[in-house]
Amino acid sequence: MNFLKTILLLGILSGFMIAIGNYFGGQQGMIIALIFALITNVVSFWFSAPLALKMSGAQPVERSQAPELYAIVETLAQRANLPVPTIHIIPSQAANAFATGRDPKHSAIAVTEGIMRILDRDELISVLAHELGHVRNRDILITTIAAVMAGAIIALAQFAQQQALYGSRDGQANRNPIAFFLLILLAPIAASLVQLAVSRTREFEADATGARMCKEPLELASALEKVDQASKVVPFTEANPALSSLYIMKPDPGNWCANLFSTHPSTAERIARLEKMAQSQLS
Repeated sequence: MNFLKTILLLGILSGFMIAIGNYFGGQQGMIIALIFALITNVVSFWFSAPLALKMSGAQPVERSQAPELYAIVETLAQRANLPVPTIHIIPSQAANAFATGRDPKHSAIAVTEGIMRILDRDELISVLAHELGHVRNRDILITTIAAVMAGAIIALAQFAQQQALYGSRDGQANRNPIAFFLLILLAPIAASLVQLAVSRTREFEADATGARMCKEPLELASALEKVDQASKVVPFTEANPALSSLYIMKPDPGNWCANLFSTHPSTAERIARLEKMAQSQLS
């Protein structure tokens, strides 16, 4: 099912690229956009994890640099019967984490310096279990592809804005200013909506999987509460917007309008589900 969803996702986002190319360059522009979309599809499938890690600024760490982090990830991976992912640290005081990769054998986990600073050991275990939950549920591929493709669409939208400023050689971009405005406005929104569609359910599923993995739903609830509060004090403003769907918490809380297109469910709802899960374990 995830394979079919991935193909559908690639088709939808590729369609936006081709539409932008057709608008600005007619048939020739559409062909160029199609080639660009095909290249982006191949790159996002095979190299999505390295790209996401590079875009996030994550740095690989050796066991000697983070022995406790390695020990936690290795224990959780063994418990979940998963290969041990590569481990990375993001040099940011904001609190966040994400998992990426096209499959469990090519997975990676990245955590910020901030999240390791504010969480106690049990809470950090629960966050890493959540990220391994994404790996176990095999949803990291489609989420990472959504992030990479959304980044490509945002880049195209920015190119279109430059065309608006300088104009195209044949003046095509100026023939229908309303259509042009809608294209510039809707392309990034459409990319965000696709990310939203593939992200919210997966966050709930990863919460549940991670809570079962570490057997402590309330520890993950506590970690989410701390990360949510920390994000209001030190927002993850340096995070690439295209990667927002990957993180355990939406990088920048933003305003109410931005939250309409949030790639994450509300923290309160996630905590409520985890508390309900903990109660069911006791009954």
